[in-house]
Amino acid sequence: MSYYFFIKNLFDRIIAFFLLILLSPFLVVIAFFIFLQIGSPVFFSQQRPGFRGKPFRLIKFRTMSYETDSSGVLLPDAMRLSPFGSWLRSTSIDELPELINIIRGEMSFIGPRPLLMEYLSLYSSYQLRRHNVLPGVSGLAQVKGRNFLSWDKKFYYDIWYVDNFCLILDLKIFFLTLLAVISRNGISAPGDATMPKFDGNLHD
Repeated sequence: MSYYFFIKNLFDRIIAFFLLILLSPFLVVIAFFIFLQIGSPVFFSQQRPGFRGKPFRLIKFRTMSYETDSSGVLLPDAMRLSPFGSWLRSTSIDELPELINIIRGEMSFIGPRPLLMEYLSLYSSYQLRRHNVLPGVSGLAQVKGRNFLSWDKKFYYDIWYVDNFCLILDLKIFFLTLLAVISRNGISAPGDATMPKFDGNLHD
């Protein structure tokens, strides 16, 4: 593993620690409004694959309700996403609790987004290479189109990043992320609250 990988992880954790302290009053206010608008719990926690596929618990602000149909099955994401939750996603404020994941060394500011555990068994050896670095709060695929990208393109950009990551590339992605958040483009794929589920290999 490259020297930059370890230096990056150290600086990520230091910066995330100070950001968490600095933003803590704002995070408390957001948590309060989530409690009022969406309910409890205010955090969404889910197991995701991290570095080398090792599971960790991703922490985000909750943006969807737990409403179910008459059979007790959760309603589709788009029906459970409240206007306030949609705003949290469009501004990426829902991602801020991931600072805790960075401090724990489970995530980085920049890297492939952590996807679902259920996808691991569907990946080809090519796609599994996205786990050769820490997952990120933002990544190359996010600044190239976010959820508007096809799965094929997402994997291409994720793995290109794994093969080429460096300080200059990380800084470029960071500033492009700020522009993407301001423009609020690519938040949802057409017809979905986020992105259609990945259902199989695209590369052999």
